[in-house]
Amino acid sequence: MMSSESAIKTQARDFYRGRAKEFVELHDQVETSVTLLDSLESFLSTFQKDLTAVAGQISELQDRSKDIDGRLKSRRKIEKPLSNLLSDITVSPSLATLILDSNVGEPWIEAIDELERRLNSSKARARVKAARDLGEVTEGLRIVAATKIRAFFHTLFQPIRSSVTTNMQVIQTSILLKYQPLFAFLQRQAPNVAHELQRAYVGAARTYYETGFRRYVRSLGWIKARSLEKFETIVTSENEKDISTDLGRLQHAKIDGPGATLAYMADDKAHKEPVEALLRSLLLVFMDNATAEYTFVSTFFAVEPLFPPSPHTAELNNSTLTPASPDRGTFTDTRSNYGSEYGSKRQSLTPGLGGFADMDAIWKQVVDPVLEYCQAFIRSILEPLPPATPLLTMIRLTEDVGTEVQKRRCAPAETFIFGLRLQMWPVFQKAMTEHIEALKKLAEGTNYGYFGRTSTTTDVICKRYVVFFNSFVFLTIHEEETMIFSNLLRLRQELVKLVTRHTDRISDTVAKATAQTAIYEILLQGLSEGTQHTAHLKLQQEIAYWSYLGEEARRKVVSVGQSRQRR
Repeated sequence: MMSSESAIKTQARDFYRGRAKEFVELHDQVETSVTLLDSLESFLSTFQKDLTAVAGQISELQDRSKDIDGRLKSRRKIEKPLSNLLSDITVSPSLATLILDSNVGEPWIEAIDELERRLNSSKARARVKAARDLGEVTEGLRIVAATKIRAFFHTLFQPIRSSVTTNMQVIQTSILLKYQPLFAFLQRQAPNVAHELQRAYVGAARTYYETGFRRYVRSLGWIKARSLEKFETIVTSENEKDISTDLGRLQHAKIDGPGATLAYMADDKAHKEPVEALLRSLLLVFMDNATAEYTFVSTFFAVEPLFPPSPHTAELNNSTLTPASPDRGTFTDTRSNYGSEYGSKRQSLTPGLGGFADMDAIWKQVVDPVLEYCQAFIRSILEPLPPATPLLTMIRLTEDVGTEVQKRRCAPAETFIFGLRLQMWPVFQKAMTEHIEALKKLAEGTNYGYFGRTSTTTDVICKRYVVFFNSFVFLTIHEEETMIFSNLLRLRQELVKLVTRHTDRISDTVAKATAQTAIYEILLQGLSEGTQHTAHLKLQQEIAYWSYLGEEARRKVVSVGQSRQRR
C-alpha cells in the first residue's frame, strides 16, 4: 500500500516537475494578463471619464447648434421685412439731387410721390433707429420741396391775377391740374403752405372773375339802356309789336338758340337787344364759368390719401425690428358744349380735412363777386316791372340753365339759379295782376276815357290776348301749370266781360251777334296760326272755348233771321 502510494506521489512529482516550466510560463502569462487587465482597467476608467466629457461636449454642441439654428430662422424671418425697410426708408441719390438741384417741373410729379412714400415710411417706423436717422434727411428734402413748390404755384397764379385776358380754363386744365399731385403733397405734408396757396388762388381767381364780369355786366347794361321796354298793360299798350307773336324773342327761353352777346358789341351804339337776350347771354357765361370753376376746385383742392399703408409696416411690426372761361374780355369765346355732362368728381372728397374749407365754400369765395353782379343786373331788369312775356321767357331760361347746371353737378350754382327763379315768379304774378286789373276796370266801365277812344279797341285787346296766350303756350311744356294758366283764365274772364260790354252798346240783336262773331273769329284765327304748338292741350281747350262762343253767336244770328222771316 505504502509502496503504491509512494509510487503515485513520485509519479505525480515527476509529472509536475516535468511540467514545471509550463506552469512557470503559465504563471508568468497569468501575471502578465493581470498586469494587462490592470492597465486595461485603468485605460477603461480613463476612457470612461473621457467619454463622459465628450458626451457633455456633444450635448453642449447640440444645444449650441439648436441656438444657432433658431437664430438663423429668426434672421431669415426678418430678412424680407428688413429688405423692405431699407428699400422704403432709403433715399436714392437721384431723388435727392432732383429735389435739391432742379426746378419744379414734370419730373417732380413722379419724384414727389416717391419722396412722400419715404416720408410716410420713416414716420411709420419711428421705433427703428435707422428710420429715425434717415428721417432727418427726408425731412430736409420735404422742406426744400415744399419751398420750391410754393414758389412754383405762386408763379402759375400770377397770370390769373395780373390780366383778365388770361384764358383761365387753359391754365386750369392744361397746367394746374397736371401739377395737382404737387399740391396734394403740400396738403398732406405741409398744410400751412397748402393753405397759403389756396388763399392765393382764391384771391387771384376772385379778382379775375370780378374784373371780367364787372366789365361784361357793364357792357350788357349799356345795351339794355338803349332798348328799354316800359311795362304797359294789355289795355294801355301802344306798342304795335304787341299784336303779333315774336317767336324769335321766345327762343331766348332755351340754352340752345341765338348766339350770346359779346362785350365788344356794346361799342356799337346802334346795337340793341331785348332784355331776355341779354339775361340769356349773362346766364350762359355765368353757367360755363361757374361750373368749370366748380369742377376745377372739386378736383384740384380735394384731399385724398396718397396710398394705403404699406404691408411692409405690418411685417416689421410683427418682427424683432418693428385730382367757358372769359377770353380777351368777351367771356363768351370759349364756352363749353351745352349738352355735355361734366365728368364726375372724386368720390372720396374729404371736405374740411386738416382744416381745409369744403369745395362749395372755396367756390363761393371765388365767384361771390360774380353772383353779386348777376344779382344786380337781374334787379335792374325786374325794377321797374318788365313786360310779362319777356319775364316768363327769362323764367323759363333760368329753369333750362338750372337743369344744365344740375347735369354738370354744380350744386351751389344750381341753388343760385333756383333763387333767381323764386325771385322772378312774384314779379310775374304782379305783372299778370296788373294786366287783369286793367282789363277788369275797362270791362266794368271804370275807364271810360280809354274805352271811348276808338271802336277797334276791343279787337286790338283781343289780339294782344292772343299774343299772351300763344306766347305762354310756347313757353310752357307742362300743361298743368297753375301760376300761368290760372292767370290766363282770369284774363280770359275779363276779356269775355269786355266783349260783352262792348257789344251790349249795339241795340240790334243780329248786329250784336255778328260783332261778337267777328271778335271770336279774330281770337280763333290768332290762336290757330300764332304758334307751332297746336297740339298743346290748353291751346286746344282755348280754341274749343272760343269756338263754342262763336257758334252760339252764329246760332243767334240764324235764329233771329229765321224769326224775322216768319214775321
